[in-house]
Amino acid sequence: MKPALRFFILSVSVISFNAELPKVAAQPLPLKRVVELALGHSTVSATLAADQQRAFASYHEARNQYIPQAVAGAGLGASWGFPLSLEGAAPSIFNLNAQSAFLNPSLRQFVKAAKAEWQASSLQAKDQRNQVIQDAVLSYAELSKWEKLVSYLREQRDDAQKTEQIVEQRISEGVDSSLARSKAQLATARVRFHLAQAQGAIDVLRNRLAHMTGLPASSIETDPDSVPALPEVKQEDDLASGAAQSSSLVQAAETRAAAQQLKARAEHRALLPSVDFAAQYAVLSKYNNYSEFYKAFERNNATVGVAIRFPFLSSVQRARAAAADADALRAKNDAKAASNQVSEETLKLQRSVEQLAAFQQVSQLEYDVAQANANALKVRLDAGTASFHDLEDARNQVNERFGALQDADFELERARITLIRATGELENWVGIGK
Repeated sequence: MKPALRFFILSVSVISFNAELPKVAAQPLPLKRVVELALGHSTVSATLAADQQRAFASYHEARNQYIPQAVAGAGLGASWGFPLSLEGAAPSIFNLNAQSAFLNPSLRQFVKAAKAEWQASSLQAKDQRNQVIQDAVLSYAELSKWEKLVSYLREQRDDAQKTEQIVEQRISEGVDSSLARSKAQLATARVRFHLAQAQGAIDVLRNRLAHMTGLPASSIETDPDSVPALPEVKQEDDLASGAAQSSSLVQAAETRAAAQQLKARAEHRALLPSVDFAAQYAVLSKYNNYSEFYKAFERNNATVGVAIRFPFLSSVQRARAAAADADALRAKNDAKAASNQVSEETLKLQRSVEQLAAFQQVSQLEYDVAQANANALKVRLDAGTASFHDLEDARNQVNERFGALQDADFELERARITLIRATGELENWVGIGK
């Protein structure tokens, strides 16, 4: 057998074998897994981690000023006449300088402010983490809604196509007019439009979740049973005040206000005396004319002591302290405004949940009534007391009521999930812990 023929037969066999393999359907992805992947893959999480690292480094930068900083080097150069200094130090073959803060009231407050800023960045990261969780949960819930709607619309599309065939038969038998054909085609076109709309929304949501989780969009399929039951919302509960106290966003604003207050205190204490530790060691050279101008010349020299400062007259520093006071006052008001905003939004969510629950109940009853009416017309049609078109109109109304019910269910679910985040229980509800 020729090699080319053998290769052709082998290729056909492989293709036939692959065609006979059953297609592996996408495995439903639990909500908890989606949230975990979103937290690990989110660019927001990486950015917040970098901000936390920067704030932590700034805190260490301020605190480490109490640790002596040593610098070694040399100041080599020729001298003509008296040996002048090079950059504030005597010319030397080798020198070692060390200095650190020892007693500095201003620096102490700046260290506390830097630590508060670091804590505020951690609280801000927690708030953004909850935002990532909320986005993932809402996208997952909306995708689940559209997937359920697509399954329903596909059944309705098949029924509409069957209805068209029935209408064509009735027209050919002289029972219906061409207007009935147009109505049947219109009903089918509406179902196809809603089906295309639903499929487009599914593609967009799967692509969004793919960006969040790093998974292929084609492998994302929801598991409605993995969504935990939403807690009951009682309108008599004071959720607004509790949300303002537990909100990481409010806590971050309050911590930043405290940091600004510490910075203002530090600027005021910069007018107080301060003491710094300083030490220097140098090996001087013989060719810089030291022996000509000094009676006793020593090559190895060292100085250890403290530098004391009394800033008794500094209008510039007083102005800087006044500006820091203004910044602290503004930060305090911003924190209060953030608390009021969270409290107000939580109260609105709490009341909207009650309204949406009532609207969802109305949508459910409207769908039940439309379904019961369609079932009754089906019985009457079989008995010969109702027309075929009355039944089709009833079925179209059932389809509209079903879509409205799905929208009402999702809007209620969205409001309740947002309320859970406002009360600080979103992570526990999803089941990933804090």
